[in-house]
Amino acid sequence: AYMTGILPIARSYPADSTLKSGDFIVDASGESLRAVFPPDASYSSGSELNMFSEYSMATEERFSEYFGFTEREVDMLYERYRRERKEPVRVTREGLKAWYDGYQTKGGERLYNPRSVVMSLSNNNLGNYWTSSDPYDEIFYYIKNNVDAVRDDIARMAAGEAVPAKVKEYAATSQELRTKEEILSAMVVYGFLSYEDGMVSIPNRELMEQFSEMIKKEASLGYVYRLAKESDRMLQATLAGDTGTMEQILESVHDTETPILSYNNETELSAVVNLVYLSARDCYRVVREEKAGKGFVDFIFYPELPPAKKGIILELKVDHSPQEAIDQIKERNYVLRFAGNAGQSGRTPRGILLVGIGYDRKTKKHCCRVEEITLPQ
Repeated sequence: AYMTGILPIARSYPADSTLKSGDFIVDASGESLRAVFPPDASYSSGSELNMFSEYSMATEERFSEYFGFTEREVDMLYERYRRERKEPVRVTREGLKAWYDGYQTKGGERLYNPRSVVMSLSNNNLGNYWTSSDPYDEIFYYIKNNVDAVRDDIARMAAGEAVPAKVKEYAATSQELRTKEEILSAMVVYGFLSYEDGMVSIPNRELMEQFSEMIKKEASLGYVYRLAKESDRMLQATLAGDTGTMEQILESVHDTETPILSYNNETELSAVVNLVYLSARDCYRVVREEKAGKGFVDFIFYPELPPAKKGIILELKVDHSPQEAIDQIKERNYVLRFAGNAGQSGRTPRGILLVGIGYDRKTKKHCCRVEEITLPQ
């Protein structure tokens, strides 16, 4: 989007004029801060941009501090917000980090989305301030030319995982994104993904919401779309203890020819759980327990917004029964995680659902079990 501002400026220079090495253009109109300097560039000789250099915070240290707010700057803004706010403070420092952090410069400094931080503090509300009239179309623009190349990566990133990628210099005026490397590189350049140590990921909750919207609406994503589309029905069935419907949903979307649905490792287990419960993110904060163990994944759903009332602890276990999964939840005392996690509602849930999902590799069948416990007041 920043090209709409730069191209008219570039075209306005007479053909016989020269941009000196000290001239510069800075654009901060969107989700990233872009700086371009002449004269080195890889554009064609006929392009209006052949006099400019393009800088990305993922690949260049120069100017990287201008791409977003640093931790120190956000700390300063937050203290000012707390000091000067007359009405009750509703934004937490931890919330700012969860929603708008996640970017990293080549030099290793953490950066926040500047516009969203300012909007959140100004409005006294954590929320999605990503600028777009139709967010999911904006993301799909980058992947539409080769969905097959990035489908599994989208699924893993939607599960909160990072995926390997070779991020390379990307010409901002290019309209043809064909290879996986081109697609992911473009998404890093425009702020949809973050890049660190050869891996790309969805940087924060704000962007995760954008990806979720796209996943639930774009049928060309195949199994990723089918899992996400059933997520609201899966959540309602879980809350109702309707294990028959839960099993039916899992069976209907399961495709043994799709690698990520073969449950070969914890990353694949995590991806399936995240996709089939994608709608839960609208009212729950979903956290994966990182040290669960081999062959299973544990998730805790903290109620954040209405209509969520009950907490959920879920374990997906391969080649074990759902009762064994629930027994392990109890042994690990995961219910204690809800102490001090009242969420935005301000209340700690009394009712906790223990959800066990077992998958048998031989029969290729899922079995589910739901138990409810009540926390003491």
